[in-house]
Amino acid sequence: MLPPLPEKLPPKAEPGKPLYARKAPPRQRPVIDKREMEGERKLHPTRVRQGSGRGAAAAAAVIAPPEPRPPREVTITEGITIRELAEKLDVRAKDLLKTLLDRGVFASINQALDVPTATTPAESFNGIISVVSLEEEMVLEVAKEETKESLKPRPPVVTVMGHVDHGKTSLLDAIREADVAAGEAGGITQHIGAYKVLVNDRSVVFVDTPGHEAFTRMRSRGAKVTDIVVLVVAADDGVMPQTKEAIDHAKAANVPIVVAINKIVKPEAQPERVKRQLSDLGLMPAEWGGDTEFVEVSAKQKKGIDKLLEIILLVADLRELKANPDAPASGTVLESRVDKGRGPVATVLVQNGTLNPGDFFICGSVFGKVRAMFDDRGRTAKSAPPSTPVEVLGLQGVPEAGDHFQVTDEAKARHIVEYRQSKQRDAAMARTGGGRITLDQLHEQLKAGEVKELPIVIKADVQGSVEVLSEMLPKLSTEQVKLKIIGSGVGAVTENDVLLASASGAIIIAFGVRPDRKAADVAQQEHVDIRTHNIIYEVSDEIKKAMEGLLEPVVTETHLGRAEVRNTFRVKGAGTVAGCYVVDGILKRDAQVRVVRDGAVIYTSKLSSLKRFKDDVNEVRTGFECGAGVANFNDIKVGDILECFSVTKMSAAEAAGQASATSGKK
Repeated sequence: MLPPLPEKLPPKAEPGKPLYARKAPPRQRPVIDKREMEGERKLHPTRVRQGSGRGAAAAAAVIAPPEPRPPREVTITEGITIRELAEKLDVRAKDLLKTLLDRGVFASINQALDVPTATTPAESFNGIISVVSLEEEMVLEVAKEETKESLKPRPPVVTVMGHVDHGKTSLLDAIREADVAAGEAGGITQHIGAYKVLVNDRSVVFVDTPGHEAFTRMRSRGAKVTDIVVLVVAADDGVMPQTKEAIDHAKAANVPIVVAINKIVKPEAQPERVKRQLSDLGLMPAEWGGDTEFVEVSAKQKKGIDKLLEIILLVADLRELKANPDAPASGTVLESRVDKGRGPVATVLVQNGTLNPGDFFICGSVFGKVRAMFDDRGRTAKSAPPSTPVEVLGLQGVPEAGDHFQVTDEAKARHIVEYRQSKQRDAAMARTGGGRITLDQLHEQLKAGEVKELPIVIKADVQGSVEVLSEMLPKLSTEQVKLKIIGSGVGAVTENDVLLASASGAIIIAFGVRPDRKAADVAQQEHVDIRTHNIIYEVSDEIKKAMEGLLEPVVTETHLGRAEVRNTFRVKGAGTVAGCYVVDGILKRDAQVRVVRDGAVIYTSKLSSLKRFKDDVNEVRTGFECGAGVANFNDIKVGDILECFSVTKMSAAEAAGQASATSGKK
């Protein structure tokens, strides 16, 4: 017997479709390495859902929140990379990158950061930030490793300071038995010189600073590197303004002062007066109960030199000057220049460590490798221990005088130099790119009145002179003329300097250098003014003369006479001629004339013709009639007034002189 039919039959299969739908295959579990999974759990802890684990232990397993990071002191240097900052903070670099990304800073792991950008993420990881330069960081690292045994006595660095022409360089010549002053332009020192002198088998380093008032910055730089200051005062001249400046620099540097009273053999010498003047300034002689040593010397006759050296060594012994000769060398750039055969050359005073050929170093934004060293006598030096002045070859550029000199490894030095140079380029672009102004600024400039600019290009033999001229010349600006330094550099005047001056209408100040042949030819073609000088205070006189030429000439108008037009005539080939009656003064041929109608000037020109009857005349006086023609103007009408006047031009300086003479007569 057949089974009963089901109440609901299964659906019939449609053509092209299977009768039963296939189940989806089970999803394959990803194959994860066990070690990788455990590492991920440690790096990224997650809260376990209750009931998902096996047993009550898994249900109760809850990972505690991470503990706050303890504060960590971090030293940040300029141009620090993200990798270095992560190592100092002891965090992963990708966490640091994420923090920067959250703040909108896209950076790679080896990208250099400026100080503000590096400080913000470091503080978010509980870092206590202190910012130092690379040189300061190196000094701190050396100081950590120094012990009392590593510090050894070093020679004292003595700076000779004082007023101009008081005998500083001559005194130094007497000490080192050399003739330096004879080689200086005008008998004054234009640069910083450093010399090493042997005194009783002991070395003393002397730094000679210029005494002219324009070299205040260079004198202050000399005081920063020194241990003892020898203040030279002429016995016949006494205390002068720059003597007071030298005392201020020495006190600011907190160094002892030894006073050398020079020129005591002169008949007008008054050493006691000098002592009184200096005691009023706080330098009390030791013989009067003070703490300042005074020595009377004569540089020309070499009197008192031995006593001065004994006092210097005594003061040095009291200070117990020591340095670590085994540390990486560091010091100060005293001077820098470009030598035609040797390239950039820097005079460096090594203050700590020993400098050797082959060392990589950084000074300011200049990188270099010591190719050769020369001492103050021009001899090759194999090493430079502390307190040794040397000339260093191997720089890639000219450093600024006063820059810190630091020996470091090559990679770090190159990295820091690239960062500093990029910052300098950005600053230069910001300065040169500021040509666009807003309407408000334009309005302010229009209200202030137009000011003439005198662009200047400065070229000098050494960097110190470039700095001094760059500071001194803009101070000569007046209300009418503003001096603007558009370029400066060390070395001879080149063709590029001339082209820069030609494009901007500048003059070139060449101090202690000459233009090369090609530059001189281009300057002649382009009509560029090159002023060469060897003495600093002659530059200001030349610039003042150039500024006078820039000032607008003073135009003086003199009224000559006035004539009334009573008739007009049309003359073939000559245009309209006015029949005039001279009311007052005189009318002159080729003089300036204004045509006045109804009280308003309608035209200004010259008298093209002037006749009495049929004769040409040069002038017509009051009460006479004449015929006058106005150049390029034919619309003369009866009743017009012709005002005749003359114009004279004179320079601003002449006008000022005439005005002062007139006021003096009154």
